[in-house]
Amino acid sequence: MKSFSSTSFASSEAESLRLAEAAVARHPQALFTDFQWFLYEAQDTVFFTAYSKNVFDKAALTNLVADMVSLAPQLTHGFVGARPGQPFPQHLLDAITSIETVEDFEGYPDKWITRSADIFERDDLPLFRVMVINRAGGADAEGRASLIQVRSSHALLEGSDSALLTRSQSAGHGVMSDKSNKVSLGARIQSNFRAWLMASMYLFIAHVLAPGEKPFGFKTLALKRHRLRVLANRLGVRQRSLYFALVTFALNGAGPEKQMSRKVIGAAYTMLDTKRNDADDDFFRVRALEAKFPVHEDFVDFVRAVDDTVARIEQKDITRFQVMINAMFRTLRGISRVAPFLLTRRFWRFNGKAHVVLTLVPPHRTYGPMTHGVIEPIYCGAYHPGSNLCTFCPGREYVTLNFSMETRHLDNVHRIEELLAEIEARDLPPPPARAVEGAEAA
Repeated sequence: MKSFSSTSFASSEAESLRLAEAAVARHPQALFTDFQWFLYEAQDTVFFTAYSKNVFDKAALTNLVADMVSLAPQLTHGFVGARPGQPFPQHLLDAITSIETVEDFEGYPDKWITRSADIFERDDLPLFRVMVINRAGGADAEGRASLIQVRSSHALLEGSDSALLTRSQSAGHGVMSDKSNKVSLGARIQSNFRAWLMASMYLFIAHVLAPGEKPFGFKTLALKRHRLRVLANRLGVRQRSLYFALVTFALNGAGPEKQMSRKVIGAAYTMLDTKRNDADDDFFRVRALEAKFPVHEDFVDFVRAVDDTVARIEQKDITRFQVMINAMFRTLRGISRVAPFLLTRRFWRFNGKAHVVLTLVPPHRTYGPMTHGVIEPIYCGAYHPGSNLCTFCPGREYVTLNFSMETRHLDNVHRIEELLAEIEARDLPPPPARAVEGAEAA
């Protein structure tokens, strides 16, 4: 059986590991950055699930966990008794892994995806779970013998980690900020002032306006990537603009009665940015952006408006909003130390003015021992209390759309394929003159 490795743990070996263990002994989340703390306290979770040609037994599943932890040593952080970068004893492995047998895969993976609240029920277990279901009769007609699911606190894994692990590459983070790229003193003061103001308002408004618990669910959809690439070229828009438009237009509904908005859909979306600075979070690579998509009755007009919006946002300095958000996380963490009672579950359900959160993760392409036998499509998504999320996960052949949202929106997911077929069949007007990466990779 394979052993765990700490080779990708960002440290100077034994001494740094000793200091890390000492910090975690004082507080389980002592090594978490402010962004990690925010996602942990909110009980945000992420999932990865895919079918495999392989049948798993306990030894094979334990080896899979060993490979994961050697490539993503942050999975050893954040719980009582954690020893950062060190092997898990057998009782922990037994507690975080499971294998079941089913007669068929009908209804999967949707009926297997949950909020993953169980991850937070015990503070003495690692903040992730690895599950497998094997098909009783062996592989089905599509070659699927098992279904694998990894569930984790979002504080430990992000979309780029999932993409790296799928390729059997190191997902160890080290220090993600660039200390040599200094944010100006004026910008830092402004960001900190806005963060204090935003945090104070957020605390007050969240307790007043946060929605109550609503019926919530999960659904997945797999579309051929080539199909979407061709349509994006015909429309003259970026592929991600097409992804965003298909989802928001379909979920908003047809006719005068709209589920999200009749005028403007407020969206938050995320992307990676290699231009780091010293105010960046030391763990996460992702950038958060705000967008407002003007509603149009015709989809072609709508998708081109979305593309124009995305272009305007990304031509600006996309680091400024994230710097302010990071400062707000730091402020809220400080408030939680002196007045933890203010950060109730109602507070965590508040999501501002965003109707939907759209996340495009890096391409998931299987390679190496981690994903040997894995079959596309690959499903990857997230959950945040009170937020309507759609995660786009591109592979070689498929793009999966992974929904975590109110059931009233899930009822409209079927409209995405109907809308796609309708637009493909139309004689589309030529795109207006614009500098657009129509054939852009997702």
